[in-house]
Amino acid sequence: MAGLRFIASVVLCLLKPFLRYLPKVKSASRNLTFWRRLIYTAIYLFIFLGCSQIPLFRTHSTMDADPFRRMRGILASSPRTAMEFGISQIVIARYMYFSAGSRTTKNHHAAVRNAYQMILGIIITIVQAFACIKYGMYGQLGWVDSLCVMIQLSVGAITVIYLDQYFQKGYGIIRSGTSLFVATNICCSMRQKAFSITRINSERGDEFEGAVIALFHLLFTRTDKSGALYEAFFRKNLPNFSNLLATVFIFLLVVWFHGVCFLVPVRSTNIKERNALCPIKFFYTSNMPIILQSSFVSIIYLFSQFLHWNFGPNHFTYYVGNWKLCEHSGQFIPVSGVAYLVTTPSYAHIAADPFLALFFMLLNLLIMVGGCAFFSIKWPKFSGTTAKEVLEKIRKLQWTMDGLKNSEMESELKRYIVTAVGWGGICIGALTVLGDLFMGPFGTGAEILLAATILCQFHDEIFEEIEDH
Repeated sequence: MAGLRFIASVVLCLLKPFLRYLPKVKSASRNLTFWRRLIYTAIYLFIFLGCSQIPLFRTHSTMDADPFRRMRGILASSPRTAMEFGISQIVIARYMYFSAGSRTTKNHHAAVRNAYQMILGIIITIVQAFACIKYGMYGQLGWVDSLCVMIQLSVGAITVIYLDQYFQKGYGIIRSGTSLFVATNICCSMRQKAFSITRINSERGDEFEGAVIALFHLLFTRTDKSGALYEAFFRKNLPNFSNLLATVFIFLLVVWFHGVCFLVPVRSTNIKERNALCPIKFFYTSNMPIILQSSFVSIIYLFSQFLHWNFGPNHFTYYVGNWKLCEHSGQFIPVSGVAYLVTTPSYAHIAADPFLALFFMLLNLLIMVGGCAFFSIKWPKFSGTTAKEVLEKIRKLQWTMDGLKNSEMESELKRYIVTAVGWGGICIGALTVLGDLFMGPFGTGAEILLAATILCQFHDEIFEEIEDH
């Protein structure tokens, strides 16, 4: 950790002379109305979605399988488009900046902090583009084609960086552009799986990709209505209606959990008989446990794939993770090692060996629940939301906990928070595994959890601002 902090500090010092040349985004005027910011938000989303549909020009790859498919949801990326990297460069840049430690960054105000993160993001973008081209992700390219692809990837990634800056400067209805991009990308992917009119030739004949479209198509074209319903609900290798219902159910379940909270009675220290209730949400750390857990799993996938493709199957890669192309889904899946343990078994594995699949399913549940609970318990220390810090904020607002002495307040508040972070993290991990099991082609449990919690946060922020106005 000390070595990483030293490297990050050196990088920030080397980048300092270049900050003055970086185009910056000015803060929005305080007179900017809510409706004007809503229009700006729609424009920024339109630009992001437009870039997600622009295919990369002059690539020669014929490989249909996507080695990064499992990470695209949480990174808001689209394969072989200008949004290939999504928000990954922003996430890595922020991590590197904060890894430098408080000694290096303590004197940085918001503008300098944003400038450092922007220039780090641009450098990381160029490195990512070079790595993807170098390892043949887009086929064997000449230097002209390589330069063309690198420019396209860099322009798309830099566009995301500046769009996020516009949100942070107050031009959007919310302050986090990356969260909005993640939620938008996940929702668009699920809409595509539900209502796509793309025709696919399968062993069952010509059928639609979208689960809802396929349901009506089968009902109108088949004489055997019960058989048509069964196929629409349980067809394999394509989105089916049971997957859609499971996705909707898990989404509503997450929304319900998001609204559960513990109410702590407080009273004003200035105004007599002025009482209130301070809510402590059951999902106290929101979606951070699943973001950190998914990032950890993504690192395992990337590392195991790198070893497998570069060194081939051997004893070491067997324990880290070997990969193979699945005939049913057309995607690479882990078949051994740590990468296999952190992956929820598919229906094909369950059907092939139910007892072994059940064992690995329980092991995966234990890993996911334990990981989310661990990150949920540790996150308040990094985010400044421990019981001591929350109590200080309550006192600054001139409130106090009703019916308790000063010496008892922190322990009582800690009891609520520890319960919320522990059980909340366990529920997040269990819901993630539940989503992995039943959502099928609609996505992963991490994606539906991210989309639901982010949309709930946006709902709370927007309605809070409307009430203020």
